[in-house]
Amino acid sequence: MLKAFLQGKFFGHPLHPALVHFPIGLFLLSLILDIASYLWTTPNNLFHAAYYAMLFGFIGAALAALAGLADWSDIRLDHPARKTATLHMIFNLTVIALFGINLFLRSRPPELARVPLPFLMLSLVGSGMILVSGYLGGTLVYDNGIGVGRHRRHTNTPRRTLDVSIFERQDGWVPVCNTEDLQDGETLRIDWNGTLIAIAKQGGKVYAFQEFCTHRYGPLSEGKLYDHQIECPWHCSCFDIRTGKAVEGPAKVDLKTYSAMIRAGKIFIG
Repeated sequence: MLKAFLQGKFFGHPLHPALVHFPIGLFLLSLILDIASYLWTTPNNLFHAAYYAMLFGFIGAALAALAGLADWSDIRLDHPARKTATLHMIFNLTVIALFGINLFLRSRPPELARVPLPFLMLSLVGSGMILVSGYLGGTLVYDNGIGVGRHRRHTNTPRRTLDVSIFERQDGWVPVCNTEDLQDGETLRIDWNGTLIAIAKQGGKVYAFQEFCTHRYGPLSEGKLYDHQIECPWHCSCFDIRTGKAVEGPAKVDLKTYSAMIRAGKIFIG
C-alpha cells in the first residue's frame, strides 16, 4: 500500500515528478536569498528567509526522495539505466545531507545580518548538485522511459530478465520457471537465444509475445495487464495477449506471439 501510494497509483499520476519541483525551487530560492544577504549588509530578514526556504525545501526533498526510492526499486536489476538511476539517487541523498548540515549550522549561531561564507558555499555546492541530478533524472525519463506508466500498473514489474537459453528442450518445449513464480495478472521477461519475450499469466493460463511494442518499442512486460490485454507503459497501445492483435493505437502492427503452456508445475515456451 505504501509503495503504491508513493508511486502515485492512487492518484492516477506518478508522485515523484509532482514533488521534486518544490525542493528544487525552494533550495534555489534560498541560494538567491543567501547571495543577496552576502552582497548587501541588511537587517537579517534575508538570512531568516533563506533559512525557512531551505527548511521547507528540505522537507519537500525528503518526501520526494521516498517517492523516488519507490520508483527506483521497480527498475529491473539488469536494466542498462539502473546505474544512472542509482547515481541520480546518490546525488539527491547527498543534496539532502548538505542542506541538512546547512540547516543545522544555521540554527545554532546568534543573529546574523549576512550569511557566512561557509554557509553560502554549502548552498552553492548543493544547488549545483541539484542541477546535475535533474539532468540525470531527465535522461532516465526521456531517454530510458524509467518510471513512465508505472502508476498504471497494479502489480510489480519484473525484477530481471530470465535467460532460458541455457535450458534444453523437452519434447520441443523450453522450461521457463515454476508455475508459482508467476502469479495471475503478472508478467515475466525472458531471453530466449537472444530474443526478448514477455510472458503473462491470466485466468490460470500463460501467454507469450514479443517484449517490445510495435509503436516505439516500449517494454510490454512492464505494462498493465487486464482483460487479456497488455497496455504499453509508454504510449498506452493495447494488444490482445492471446493473438497479438493491436486493439488500440497508436500501435497499428500486431505482436508476434509464441506458444506457452503449464505442465507438471512448470511454465514452458515452445
